[in-house]
Amino acid sequence: MKRAKSGGRRRARPMVQGRGSSSFGVALKRWVSPVVDPSAILRGLRGYVWFARDWRRYKRMPGAEPLSWREAYPVLHDKVATSPYDAHYFFQDNWALRRILENRPARHVDVGSRVDTVAHVAASVPTTFVDLRPLEAKVEGLDSRAGTILSLPYGDDSVESLSCLHVAEHIGLGRYGDPLDPQGTRKACQELQRVLAPGGNLYFALPVGRERVAFNANRVHAPRTILGYFDRLALVEFSAVDDCGVFHRATSPESVEGEEYACGMFWLRKEPQRAASS
Repeated sequence: MKRAKSGGRRRARPMVQGRGSSSFGVALKRWVSPVVDPSAILRGLRGYVWFARDWRRYKRMPGAEPLSWREAYPVLHDKVATSPYDAHYFFQDNWALRRILENRPARHVDVGSRVDTVAHVAASVPTTFVDLRPLEAKVEGLDSRAGTILSLPYGDDSVESLSCLHVAEHIGLGRYGDPLDPQGTRKACQELQRVLAPGGNLYFALPVGRERVAFNANRVHAPRTILGYFDRLALVEFSAVDDCGVFHRATSPESVEGEEYACGMFWLRKEPQRAASS
């Protein structure tokens, strides 16, 4: 995909991670970027050029305040033509919140999703956030509980409304301090399935496409694999973000089989006849 231009400024594009993951250059960058990001360095060096130019212009303007390099705070990566966003999180969060509000549960439980997402849900529905790393923040309508997705603090068939967004693909890889476990994603899905109440809704998302493990970041699963993990739940809707960052609402799981790193969004429901036996 060629870089679009607008007025000589770099156009921001949706950030879709993992594309072209088999190339040597991309793989090398993933190993180096935890210490230093070469592309950020190059963009930063170019940014200092316009920063210095803007500094001089600003100082010469009538009424300009005195400038001091000690107080300066160069922000060199925000001058883009359009607002950047991560396509997976942007569309997934919007998708999940819409579904939750459509169903209006008395209380919603989220397991490990982004804290910003949870705060937004709690603004409309009383919400409990469960995470290995407890959230030490107080906000109206939200309470936090320490817990692991492999052993949720809920009984069988007890949670009416449940979400887990871009979480299960990490389980068992040690990224967040959790125990190593090659079956982590499968076990996480089984635990979410266990606590979901008959008639309850689960809003679940994770990377889908060519199956692999990108240790220790995440796994990528085929949609059919995930549906197999939720063997007692019915699929209500599947939506996806493809490798180009385009959102496809209510598409088929098969539509992303050829993708490298898409985002699959599964709205699942535990039908009464599929509930676990007491």
